[in-house]
Amino acid sequence: MTLMQQIEAGRGPATRFTAREHKMLIDGAWLSAASGAVMDVSNPATGEVFAQVPAGGAEDIHLAVEAARRAFEDGPWPAFTGPERARLLWNLADLIESCLDEISFIETVDMGMPFKAARMGSIGSSPGIARYLSGWAGRLYGDTIPPSAGNWHIYTVREPCGVAGIILPWNVPFGMAVSQICAALAAGCSIVLKPAEQTSLSTLRLGELIQEAGVPKGVVNIVTGYGREAGAALAAHPGVNKLSFTGSTATGKSILAASVGSLKRVSLELGGKSPVIILPDADLDQAIPGVARGIFSNSGQVCVAGSRLFVHPKVEDQVLAGLAIEAERLKVGPGLDPVNDLGPLVSNAQLERVLGYIEAGRKSGAVVIHGGERLGDRGYFVQPTVFTNAHRDMSVVRDEIFGPVLSVIPMDDDSLENLARLANDTDYGLAANIWTSDIKAAHKLAQKIRAGSIRINTSGNVDPAVPFGGYKQSGLGRERGREGVEMYTELKTVLVAL
Repeated sequence: MTLMQQIEAGRGPATRFTAREHKMLIDGAWLSAASGAVMDVSNPATGEVFAQVPAGGAEDIHLAVEAARRAFEDGPWPAFTGPERARLLWNLADLIESCLDEISFIETVDMGMPFKAARMGSIGSSPGIARYLSGWAGRLYGDTIPPSAGNWHIYTVREPCGVAGIILPWNVPFGMAVSQICAALAAGCSIVLKPAEQTSLSTLRLGELIQEAGVPKGVVNIVTGYGREAGAALAAHPGVNKLSFTGSTATGKSILAASVGSLKRVSLELGGKSPVIILPDADLDQAIPGVARGIFSNSGQVCVAGSRLFVHPKVEDQVLAGLAIEAERLKVGPGLDPVNDLGPLVSNAQLERVLGYIEAGRKSGAVVIHGGERLGDRGYFVQPTVFTNAHRDMSVVRDEIFGPVLSVIPMDDDSLENLARLANDTDYGLAANIWTSDIKAAHKLAQKIRAGSIRINTSGNVDPAVPFGGYKQSGLGRERGREGVEMYTELKTVLVAL
């Protein structure tokens, strides 16, 4: 089918879904919030409210945690073997695959992500992610350890950690939900999941598919609500054994503080201010569009967005001219129009935040060579923006903006040591991008840069087999791959005296 045909195929079922009365999934039942409160759901392309979801609170979180505890300890779930859990995840992957157009449509009207980006990216890749993670369900092995003294038989086993609390971000809601839920289910955990208040709809649709796949009641619970209420209650709840949070560094610190009372296991995937380095021998035909994709995709609402650019003086003029052309080519508008490359920001609050940073950059002396303005007065659209003459003491260089804003920072010394120093001059350490034809220089820089993912001659990697996470204030722990599943386990040692 053409892209327009896919949009039309998704429109009917998505419209019927969004028009329903939405409820939360707790212990296999769809329930309103105990308080009866609801939250409005608006389309960021228009600003118009088109649905409501429950505004769950502490009481709803408690009911969900109790249901997850019963499912983990007393229900049929503990008796499921690894292959049986894998079969459920494969069933879920098949169901998601049958609804890709519908889910992509829901994501576009709820979050703003262009349909084609959702369909070919985070939504389209979700069945593959579920199938990959299903393979770990029966392969979480321990070790046999030879004793260093005495006569012992010693071995380790990996066991599910128990009830997993998962708090999702708003920028890639469905893809993140699939990745985290499937990792936790592969490990054998039960789950209480809270989607972001801005983007709950696609996760509620996923809840229906989880039930249809045959996951027992209480194993997956979904509570919608505000972070300050439902999210805070989940972070502090003593019945949660493991907490996974994806979002801003400031909120991550609050989550970590709230978890201290019960010493629950915590993993955090937080912010980034990722450096991009272009060396003079780079293939600029690849590097320039790669840099543009790395900062402007999803309207810059990506944790690994390459937002600080260090370009060698020999190629700086060519790179800046090329970036201006790339930014000009990008069509910005409603995500259901197949001609558009970039959609709106997720909310008016995010629009004001991004425009505030752009204005602060101008006032501090950075020069806009493209963009820098809001587009229209309906919806939350902003132009892809490129600053030059940016310096470390500027907020556009220091802070994670989470918008389509690139800061180009001058180089006064092109040695690898100085480039690594500039790249590391941030509180974050999530990712870095290096563009060069010199493989020795690339590996030397990769050794020196303190970031969880170093990408050489590419601006992205969505392979679910690859561990993902950050250094410094970009988080704790790793998602994806074996590490992402083991994150939901505890390691037990068994010693037998012979």
